[in-house]
Amino acid sequence: MVGPGSSAAAVKATARVPTTRRLVSCGLLAGPLFVVAFLIQGWLKGSGYDPMRHPVSSLALGDHGWVQTANFLVCGLLTIAFAVGLWRSGLRAGAVLIGIWGVGLVGAGVFVTDPVSGFPVGTPNASEYTTIGALHDGFSLPAFVALAAAQVVLSGGQGWKWRLYSLLSATAFAVMFVLAGAGFDQNQSLVDTAGLFQRLSVTIGWAWLFALSLRVLRRT
Repeated sequence: MVGPGSSAAAVKATARVPTTRRLVSCGLLAGPLFVVAFLIQGWLKGSGYDPMRHPVSSLALGDHGWVQTANFLVCGLLTIAFAVGLWRSGLRAGAVLIGIWGVGLVGAGVFVTDPVSGFPVGTPNASEYTTIGALHDGFSLPAFVALAAAQVVLSGGQGWKWRLYSLLSATAFAVMFVLAGAGFDQNQSLVDTAGLFQRLSVTIGWAWLFALSLRVLRRT
């Protein structure tokens, strides 16, 4: 408790804690919201959309595409708020990397992906990227790289179990992402399961962010 004799710095530091905790708590919301939203959309989408084959980003195409756009934007903003909370908690290198993930989500929402793997029905894979599609990928790729890097950077200093989990998570996240990318590039052995690999990658990454948020909240 801050008493009458406390210094101004101590009072200020104590006042910062509730705000920091609220910001870090955004990390508990973003991942579950994003995953549940794309799972429900993939189940309901219809019109030729196959979650095993098509990327999460393609949910923003066709009917009710605004739902996935909103999912990107809301979860991206929650992630940026989480990154600010990490910065205030002293995890600054990790905060920057997770902030890039959040910005990438927002960018992926603002700029809609190009058709891929025959969705929407009747549209071939784009032989050339549109400007909007290229911007979508331009935000998405650095975001995935940044999240993988964050799992490595923030793996240390919190016990061997956390270090092992973070490194295994980063490895699985990156491997699933590479396999998904190959499938979306029409690798014949992977094209029919590219959507599954991407969903596994994204879910692994969000699960790690959720666990990180819990750890920071317990420490704060």
